[in-house]
Amino acid sequence: MDKKANFVVTINREAGTGGRSIGAKVAEHLGVRYFDKAVTEQLTQYFNLSKEEIEKHKAEKSWWMKLLHSFLSTEEMTAPLDVIPPSPTPENMYSIEEETLMELAKNESCVIAGRSSAYVFRDYPNAVKVLITSTKEKRVERIMEKQGKSREEAIKLIEELDEGRESFVKKVTSLSRYDARLYDLVINVANMTEDEAAEFIIRYIDCNAK
Repeated sequence: MDKKANFVVTINREAGTGGRSIGAKVAEHLGVRYFDKAVTEQLTQYFNLSKEEIEKHKAEKSWWMKLLHSFLSTEEMTAPLDVIPPSPTPENMYSIEEETLMELAKNESCVIAGRSSAYVFRDYPNAVKVLITSTKEKRVERIMEKQGKSREEAIKLIEELDEGRESFVKKVTSLSRYDARLYDLVINVANMTEDEAAEFIIRYIDCNAK
């Protein structure tokens, strides 16, 4: 990676790994901005949906039909067709995500978190793509601690997020988000602190920097 030119570090992570915090630490060390909500904010504006609706519908296999039925069941069903928000299909959502991420990378060096980021930047000449994973038990423990959930709630949350994210990525890329070929570095943080994981990633970047 050439640090003298605009560069991108993408952080893909499993729920409950601390990946968001690790990404922020990497960005702070590199002296660049960290984007982990920019894509969702762009989607909520474009499709006129809340963040919760975006995440919920992306995780459901038949989410668009449910959303359409919900929309047409309201008083807005009498509105002219030209005021109906654009169809939030997986393909349309990915298109907006790709456009948003590429725009961020064009403007400045940055660290970006996002389920599609590794695929978006698969051919980007100045990117390091990272996947952060851990054991399910460690992930459950972290969510219980950080979010105050019961063990059953934590397990359910992880399973729903894993299935939803994998379903979305496969739908728009035909690849699994766990496909190691998408990444330059895959790191298991089960026995690492967030600081240790961030340092590991930074050392990798430094070893491969020009």
